[in-house]
Amino acid sequence: MSAQPIAAIFYPPESDPTPVLAQFVRALQARGVSLAGAIQHDTGPRATCTMELELLPSGRRMPMSQYLGSGSTSCRLDPAAMAEAAITVQAAIANGAELAVFNKFGSQEALGDGLRDEMAASVMAGVPLITAVGERFLDAWTEFTGGDYDRLSCSAEAALAWWDAFNTPD
Repeated sequence: MSAQPIAAIFYPPESDPTPVLAQFVRALQARGVSLAGAIQHDTGPRATCTMELELLPSGRRMPMSQYLGSGSTSCRLDPAAMAEAAITVQAAIANGAELAVFNKFGSQEALGDGLRDEMAASVMAGVPLITAVGERFLDAWTEFTGGDYDRLSCSAEAALAWWDAFNTPD
């Protein structure tokens, strides 16, 4: 049985999938796989919600959170940074990426925002997609993919096994 062109690394609420995705990306980069996408890195205390996106394939990091004041409870995601990330990801897909890796299908993507359009664009362009999905977003993810994806445990080994299976002819 061959792997699907879409894979989701599922993780529980108390887990952070970033180290898993970063390890997976580093392993593929060492193999010379051409990547598109973005990995989120938290850069400050959890309470401050400061985040950066590592853009693939360049590795360039850009801030993706904005300071809204000490009393703010609004989303700190910077829309301008997300737009810049979207353009960079689209360009990498158009330039022949072999795989698109996205930090997560989270609350923004479940609502139709974030990098959701770029996820869809990668699949429409024939570029396989892997992302992390919090268990609470399972229904939105299933709706987004039509249920046609491989569910992976939260480990770089599982992601590498999926990639290897996807690239092995039947």
